[in-house]
Amino acid sequence: MKRIAPLASTLMLTLAGTSLGLSATARAADVGDDKGEALPTVNVTASGTTRDGARPRSAAVAGFDDAPLLDTPASVAVVTAAQMRDQQSRLLSDVVKNDAAINENYAPVGYYENFSIRGVTLDPASAYRIDGLTVTGEQNIALENKERVEFLKGVAGLQAGVSSAGGIVNYVTKRPADVRSITLGTDSYGSRYLATDLGVLFGEQKQFGLRINAAHEDIHSYVDHGDGWRDFASLSATWALSSKTLVQFDAEYQQKAQHSVAGYQLLGGTTLPSGVSPKTMLTPQSWAQPVRDSSLNYRLRVDTEFNADWRGYVQAGRSRAVIDDYLAFPYGSGSFASTTFGANGDFDVYDYRVPNDERRNDEAQAVMIGKFATGWLQHELTLGLAMSRRTVDKPDGISVLVGEGNIYTGTPELAPATDVPGPAYRNLDSRQKALFFSDRLQFSERWQAIAGGRQVWLNEQAFGADGSTTRTTSRNLFLPQLALIFKPLQNLLVYGSYAETLTLGSAAPFWVSNFPTTLPPSVARQLETGVKWDVSPDLALTAALFRIRKAYEYQQPDSSASGFTYVQQGRQTNTGIELGASGKLSPRLAVGASVAATRARASDTGTAAYDGQQVVNVPRLRSSVYADYALPGVEGLNLMGNWLYSSSKPATRDGSVSLPAVHVFNAGLRYRMRMGGHTATLRANIDNLFDKRYWKDAGQYLGDGYVHLGAPRTARLSLQYDF
Repeated sequence: MKRIAPLASTLMLTLAGTSLGLSATARAADVGDDKGEALPTVNVTASGTTRDGARPRSAAVAGFDDAPLLDTPASVAVVTAAQMRDQQSRLLSDVVKNDAAINENYAPVGYYENFSIRGVTLDPASAYRIDGLTVTGEQNIALENKERVEFLKGVAGLQAGVSSAGGIVNYVTKRPADVRSITLGTDSYGSRYLATDLGVLFGEQKQFGLRINAAHEDIHSYVDHGDGWRDFASLSATWALSSKTLVQFDAEYQQKAQHSVAGYQLLGGTTLPSGVSPKTMLTPQSWAQPVRDSSLNYRLRVDTEFNADWRGYVQAGRSRAVIDDYLAFPYGSGSFASTTFGANGDFDVYDYRVPNDERRNDEAQAVMIGKFATGWLQHELTLGLAMSRRTVDKPDGISVLVGEGNIYTGTPELAPATDVPGPAYRNLDSRQKALFFSDRLQFSERWQAIAGGRQVWLNEQAFGADGSTTRTTSRNLFLPQLALIFKPLQNLLVYGSYAETLTLGSAAPFWVSNFPTTLPPSVARQLETGVKWDVSPDLALTAALFRIRKAYEYQQPDSSASGFTYVQQGRQTNTGIELGASGKLSPRLAVGASVAATRARASDTGTAAYDGQQVVNVPRLRSSVYADYALPGVEGLNLMGNWLYSSSKPATRDGSVSLPAVHVFNAGLRYRMRMGGHTATLRANIDNLFDKRYWKDAGQYLGDGYVHLGAPRTARLSLQYDF
C-alpha cells in the first residue's frame, strides 16, 4: 500500500487549518482542549478528565455511558490525554505503565501489542474498543485523537459478552472543540515526530463541530535494523440536529511499517539468555521486510433525549486491519525438533510470510437509559441490544527453514525461500447477538444494588483453504452481573460484585498431536469487593479484592507422537488485591500510584509439575508510582517522575525459570511558556533513567513462549505550540 502522507503532508494540514477561520480563542491543550465542549443546545455528558492534572472523575468502560467513578462498583483505571502527552506516549505499552494490574503479554517492538490484566491475557478479537465498540486488536491504535484510555479490570460479561476474563480497554476519542495545536518531537535515536490537532465549532449556536488529528512519525528504533514509519489521520464531527438530538461521526486511518523485533526463547528450554543487548536484531536479512499494518476504524452515533428521564442512542462501526508479515524469524533449534533455542544459543531461521492478513469487526448497538420509581424504590435502567460480526481472511502463509544463527555470534546473510504464499481465504466467521440490561436499584441514600446481565447467542464457523467447514461453535447462555453498594458517606463507596463471561477456547499450536484443534468456549467467573474514597475533590483512594476462575488451557505432556496434546483441563484461579491513589496531594503535587498483588495458580491440570505453580508471565507483585510537581519560583515548570517495580515472574509452566525482579525509573519535565503571544509547552523525558538491562515480558504467542528485553535508556523531546 502507498503511504497516505509524508512528513510534509502533515505539516500542510496544520497550515491549511489557519485558513478554516478557526476561533482565535482556542484553548491551550493542557488546560482542557481534550475535554471537548458540550454543544450549548444539547445535553451531553461531560468527559472524564479534569483540568491541571487533577484526577479523572468518570468513565464509560464499566457500562454503556459515562458514569462517575465513585459510583461504579468495579475496578476502573483511566489515563488522560494530558498524562499521555506529558509521558510522550505513542503506544499502549507506554500507557499501561501507569497501572500495576496491567502487564505486557507478547508486545514485541514493531508488531501489534497485547496485554494481560489481573494475570489474564486479553483477547484481541473482543477486548479492545473505541467509544464502546469493538475494534480489531491486531493494530496499534493511535493516541493522537484520544481524550483518555479506560481500563475495566476483570470480568466484563455484561459489557462485552464473549471476551477474555482479564477485562477490556476502551479508547475515548476527542470531541470537536475550538483548538489549534502542532507538536514536534524527536528522541535520542533520531526519530522525527509531527502531529497536528485542529478543531472548530461553528454555526449560530455552535451546533456543528469538526476536529482533525494527523501525525507522521519516522521511527528510529533503539534496535539495530528495527526502523520504520507511521502515518495517521482522523476526523471527528458533530451535528446538533436539535436541542435533544446529537449526531457524531468518527473515522481514523493509520499505516505503520516497521521491522519487527523477535523475542528470545529459553536456551535448551531451561535457561534465560545472558549477556545479550536490547539493541540486537537476531535475524537481520536484506530480504526481510517491515511488518505493515494498515487500519481503518469508524463509527456513527445518534443520541436523543426523549424527556427529562429517558434518553437513548444507536451506534454502529467497523474496524478493519490488514497485516503483511515478511519476516526472517528465529525459532527453535534443529529443524522443528525443538521449540526453544539451543543450549549454546543456536537457533533456526525461517522465511515467514503471511501477507494480506485481514481482520474485521462490525458492531451495532441500540441503548435506552432512564430512571423511574416503583413505590419507594428508585431505578436507573439500561436496556440494549447488540449485534457483532468478526471475520478473518488470510492465507496459510509459509514458514520455511533457510538457515541458522546464534544469539552470540550473529546470523549470516541467508537466501530466502522460493515458496510463495497461497491466496487469502475466509478462516473465521464469528457472529454474536445479545440482549442486555442493568438496573441500579436505590433502596435508600446508603444502600443500592445493581442487577443485570447479557443474553448471548454465539455462532462461529472456521474454514479450511478448500472452503470446507472445519469447526462450528454455537453457544446460547445468560451472563449475570450483580453488585451490592453501601455508601456510608457521600464520598465513600463499599461494594461487592459477581460477574460471568464466556471466553473462547484457544487454538492448538502446530507442534502438538491435535493441531489444528480449537478448544471449546468456557465460562469464567469473578468475585470482587472494593472500597472507593474521595478523600477530597482532587484525591481518590481505591482498594479491591478479587478472585477470577477460568479454564486452564495448555500443552499437556503425553505419549503421543509429538509428545504433547493441547487440552482444556483444570482451573486457573487468580486471587489478588489492588490499591490505588490518584489526584493531588497539594496544589503543586499530583500523584498516581497503584499496587497489585496477584496469586495466579493452576490446579487439577493432570500434570503434577504444573499444579500449584504461578501462571506464566504473572508477577506476584507489581507497583507503579507517578508524580508531577510544579516547582515554586519558576512559573510553568513541572518535574515528573515514574517508578515501576515488578517482582519475578515465571517463564515456564513448571516455574523452573523466572524473569528476575526489576525496578525501572523514568523522569521528565514540562515547561509551559509564551511564544509569539501563544502558549507553548516543552517536554523532555528520559525513560529507563539508569539504563537498566531487564526482561520485560515472558508472554506466549500461538502456543510458544518468548522473552523480550526492555528498552534501554531513551530520551524524548517535544514542543507543542497552541495557536
